[in-house]
Amino acid sequence: MSGTVAALYVETDGCYFGLPGVDPWDEARDARKYGGPHPIVAHPPCQRWGKYWAGSPTVISRTGKRLKKGDDGGCFEAALAAVRKWGGVIEHPADSYAWKHFGLNLPPRDGGWVNADFEGGWTCCVEQGAYGHLARKATWLYAKGVEIPSLSWGRTEGEFLKLEHGYHSAEERARKKALHKKHGAIELLDHKARARTPIPFRDLLLSMARTARQSLAA
Repeated sequence: MSGTVAALYVETDGCYFGLPGVDPWDEARDARKYGGPHPIVAHPPCQRWGKYWAGSPTVISRTGKRLKKGDDGGCFEAALAAVRKWGGVIEHPADSYAWKHFGLNLPPRDGGWVNADFEGGWTCCVEQGAYGHLARKATWLYAKGVEIPSLSWGRTEGEFLKLEHGYHSAEERARKKALHKKHGAIELLDHKARARTPIPFRDLLLSMARTARQSLAA
């Protein structure tokens, strides 16, 4: 079926803006308040669910503050509730701690959809590099109430840049900058580049959401 999709937790004026049939919810709109009725594509913030959820050692030593794992203001929890009610798909980085925290089964790294929970959800691991990202960017998806497509599974072949999650010491910063200077190129992606959703991947997620069964909202 075709119809409107709500795109939650997306970048202001990013790739979900200006599209027919897409209702984008950026930070200003606060996607935690989404109340339907359309199926969703959600990109909840991932900083507190990843490997460096506490902040980098450099930031911790400078501020003396450790952040709390999973403290995203309830964004992932709200996205999970929305997708379970209205249908659609959630995207998060591979190895996100959110899966264990919310009792979701971990998907196999080499791909394929598996049952995610007892709510009728499905989950998989796919690399965005197969859909145009400059890095391989392994990604976990959680979907419910939609048609489950076959994706480009497994490790993406080719040359890719590395995701950069910040420098974690002065030594690491100096070593990587020396490497960049020696080879005459920047190998690592900055925050905006790694967070950017490739257009083919965006369109894939939207196409999944548009197959959502409206009966989920009943």
